[in-house]
Amino acid sequence: MPAFTKAPPELVERFGAVLDRVATPDTQRRQMFGYPCAFVGGNMATGLFQDAWWVRLPEDRLSAVLASGEGRPFEPMPGRPMKGYAVLPDEIVGDDGDIEAWVGRALAYTATLPAKDPTPRKKKP
Repeated sequence: MPAFTKAPPELVERFGAVLDRVATPDTQRRQMFGYPCAFVGGNMATGLFQDAWWVRLPEDRLSAVLASGEGRPFEPMPGRPMKGYAVLPDEIVGDDGDIEAWVGRALAYTATLPAKDPTPRKKKP
């Protein structure tokens, strides 16, 4: 298992600030593998991983984004891309209007997916 680095504090702060502006009442913030993420209906919509910001997109939009080079596959483990997710380039992450639009799209799309039932946590012995 590769060693993961923490997300830069300024990126974590930016993630929170963007969510403060675009999150819907259905958006939940949680940590996933130690990184901040946003969920809608129990489904991951957007988040950070190391120094990258990823979003969930519908298949047709994802294909176009990857083909155009506007984003790259989200691969938390090298060679194992996660289906439905793209990492955004730094230029988009650094622009308020762009990142808000992308996060808004990710939240809106994720809201169309069937909600997941919360999985009860197992009690530690």
